[in-house]
Amino acid sequence: MRLATQNRLLLLGLSMGIIFLTMFNNYSSCRRRQLEYDVRVINGFTNNSSLALVVWCSSGGEEFGDMGGRALQEGDDFSWTSTTTTSGGVNVVCTVKWDLRKRKFDAFKVARDVRRCYRPRKCSWLVKEDGFYFSNDEVNWKKDFSWS
Repeated sequence: MRLATQNRLLLLGLSMGIIFLTMFNNYSSCRRRQLEYDVRVINGFTNNSSLALVVWCSSGGEEFGDMGGRALQEGDDFSWTSTTTTSGGVNVVCTVKWDLRKRKFDAFKVARDVRRCYRPRKCSWLVKEDGFYFSNDEVNWKKDFSWS
């Protein structure tokens, strides 16, 4: 009888170990899950058809590196998808130039944007004469900062 009790305890211990390892594996794969964020920089200037808004972006990771630049006319946009994991990712920095104005900004900053862009995983920037506006739905825009 004592041998049967020991066997049951051993079987119970092995079962608990397997359950624990399965749960840990599921948790780890969830932590590594990739998330995609649509990022967009839009020329929101009005009546500037003769002078384009120049946007040049790059990231510190291998995913993009130097993403190149675009000359945006009124209403045009430069967009991409940033892929990150729930435990980290790559920041994207853009330099924007219009006439004599020039400004560098974080178009996608993981620590900041995984929360504020989570639903629907969209980060949009509208660049206007008076500054840079942010939205995660392209309906409600909030001025984040000025040119200077």
